[in-house]
Amino acid sequence: MRKLQLLMAAMGASILLLLTACGSNGVPDAKNWDLEEFSYIDQEGKPFSKSDLKGKVWVADFIFTSCETVCLPMTSNMTKLQQQLKDEGIKDVEFVSFSVDPEIDKPDVLKKFGDQFNVDYGNWHFLTGYGQEEIEQFALDNFKTIVKKPEAEDQVIHGTSFFLIDQEGKIIMDYTGLQDIPFDEIIKHIKILQNY
Repeated sequence: MRKLQLLMAAMGASILLLLTACGSNGVPDAKNWDLEEFSYIDQEGKPFSKSDLKGKVWVADFIFTSCETVCLPMTSNMTKLQQQLKDEGIKDVEFVSFSVDPEIDKPDVLKKFGDQFNVDYGNWHFLTGYGQEEIEQFALDNFKTIVKKPEAEDQVIHGTSFFLIDQEGKIIMDYTGLQDIPFDEIIKHIKILQNY
């Protein structure tokens, strides 16, 4: 009898582990990190908040316009993802790029930056309108990623991931946003979230 109880307990634990690994949304190994409310301004100078994304799947990253290294290829890669989703007829996906240099990246500066990539602003928002300390804490608390602007320097240290967020505002996955982008995997996960 004792062996049977232990076996049942082990099976129950295994099933629970499997369910946890899959996440409640069907994406394998989903992070399911909570994302706090936010309300900032976009490249048009208009308010944009987490509530504007409710019910939509979205992809986010952290960039800044005077970046001398990773931000140009990251934004180019995000543009490719935006186009691939269009080509596949996948709708209701938003893109959000948080500036990690808000003092410099005013709305018009972000708009000029996005224009270089022929960004479709219909579903892509470049955000600013917060302090440096605020975005550093926001990135760390929510996305578990570093943002740090060293004093007296014009370059900002930040991560290069793309983050997938579900319709409820939970961070589901992160992927490299710099090179060897797993476009197929990202699109597959977006489809899982939209069909769930």
